[in-house]
Amino acid sequence: MNPARIHAEFPAPSYRGTQEQALSDVRAAFEAGNDVVLVRAPTGSGKSLVARAIMGCARDVDDADPTEATGAYYTTPQVSQVDDVAADELLDDLKVIRGKSNYTCILPDEENTPVDRAPCARERGYDCAVKHRCPYFSARAVASARSHAAMTLAYFMRTAGSEVFRKRDVCVIDEAHGLSEWAEMYATVELGPRTVPLWDDLRVPDITDGRGTDDPAERAAQFADTLVSQCEARKDELLEADELDAEEAAERDRLQELISEVSWFVEDYRDPQSATTWVVDQDGEQRITAKPMNPERYLQHTVWDRANKFALLSATILNKEAFCRSVGLDPSNVALVDVEHTFPVENRPLYDVTCGKMTYEERDTTLPEVARTVARVMAARPDEKGIVHCHSYSIQERLYDELEALGVANRVRAHGSETRDADLEAWKASDEPEAFLSVKMEEALDLKGDLARWQVVCKAPFLNTGDSRVARRLADDQWAWYYRSALRTLIQAAGRVVRAPDDYGATYIADDSVLDVFERARHDMPTWFREQVDRMSVPDLPDLDAAAATANVSSGVPTTPSRSTGNGGDRDSGAGSGPRTRRSERGDDDSGAERRSPMADVWDVD
Repeated sequence: MNPARIHAEFPAPSYRGTQEQALSDVRAAFEAGNDVVLVRAPTGSGKSLVARAIMGCARDVDDADPTEATGAYYTTPQVSQVDDVAADELLDDLKVIRGKSNYTCILPDEENTPVDRAPCARERGYDCAVKHRCPYFSARAVASARSHAAMTLAYFMRTAGSEVFRKRDVCVIDEAHGLSEWAEMYATVELGPRTVPLWDDLRVPDITDGRGTDDPAERAAQFADTLVSQCEARKDELLEADELDAEEAAERDRLQELISEVSWFVEDYRDPQSATTWVVDQDGEQRITAKPMNPERYLQHTVWDRANKFALLSATILNKEAFCRSVGLDPSNVALVDVEHTFPVENRPLYDVTCGKMTYEERDTTLPEVARTVARVMAARPDEKGIVHCHSYSIQERLYDELEALGVANRVRAHGSETRDADLEAWKASDEPEAFLSVKMEEALDLKGDLARWQVVCKAPFLNTGDSRVARRLADDQWAWYYRSALRTLIQAAGRVVRAPDDYGATYIADDSVLDVFERARHDMPTWFREQVDRMSVPDLPDLDAAAATANVSSGVPTTPSRSTGNGGDRDSGAGSGPRTRRSERGDDDSGAERRSPMADVWDVD
């Protein structure tokens, strides 16, 4: 890596805000000998352009020995950010690659077939005459040859050990604050009828009844040994077939993926040198879930072995030492670069409209008051769109019912769990000043300008205390981690409606528990957010007036939340907190019928 090139590699014709100083600080951090630089950059600092400048410092092929790593990776957990990179003309030298399921076959009569279900995946020994023009394989070839490749974190982790996407000189991870949580999610092993094709044929033990051993993880590992043998036998049957239909091909792929996942769990659990702690749950339907805590070994292979130097970008890497511990980094080899906020603090005010606590026990009393407050905010801002962060589908549905009872539902939209993206885009495209009741949209959402001028935080975004990993950490008295996690989400949420120095938008805090978070995690706040908190005030809202709140809405047909797809009741937690689904945009590797899971090569690098 040559950090001296960082300014020359900046892709825009001129700097904006604090970008020039940020790049100078990053350069100094790398030149000081650090292998990892954390860049804490707030919303609107142009992180993607900073990322590209850092990538440009990677060793060139012309300057490298054949054994030396060259080029750079850009990766992020957020699919939307990869889309933004692909659409940005200033970043046109970053070749984006996605998983096979995102591309369709070009063979006759297969034009609507995803590449992972095309004839090459269904027929043994299939020789595709147009593989060189296949959308996936041609895009993969270009991305592997380009000095700068961009992909989701799922695809990046999945291709660990790949001969196509080998180690590079530099890796930039955007929105890196949740790296440990994403790693825990990807490494979680779920065994049940949805994930195990042979489930109905298995004798699933009760791993929590205490017979034989008091350790559920050991009993789960014993069951996993048997499961692998049965999956291997069924997979071999499928591999021997000359041709498979799409359903059989999917079963084969899932079996191979499952074998890799389960084998990795067993090996890591039984490895006395592993730093990973496994927490194993079993529900009333016998489904078993093995969850890793602090999967350092997994991250070592899937992330830290993939490049020589790393830049991790986020607005909410709040505590350097705690972050390094969570992802298996040595803090002495990591530098933190703070980037100042360039948005005037008066353009991003916080307002205290607290109505009580939104814990599960107190919600019945507080939620009607939250609804009244939302309606009063709507009356105060009759011609502006806004978003309401509901935290869970249970709260979303109940809040909608309360707003309907108050007579303001014709200015309210909501989304279902299966239609969230389409419903969000429909709301953004609408010219009506509607309020959008959202769930888990505190991150990676750009509501610039008139897309939203206000937002309400209904509930402190605490992690789910019913999750065994969270409970385990709290039993170990890790309350600072618990409040820091909530603060991180609140800071992310506060940035959704103010996206540029001349943009403006207000954030209303409705849950008393948010004030507790601000107090308990104050020492972890970036300076620019602490300034917002210190300026927080109580607004002068008008009395509740349904007519005033809906005066500028021409449409009379509200969009109701889907009752069939929402979460049920949630405890004092984030139902569905963290990444939404373990398999959304999981990339594909390069082995055709023997395609492997994100954990496939964790211990066995080809």
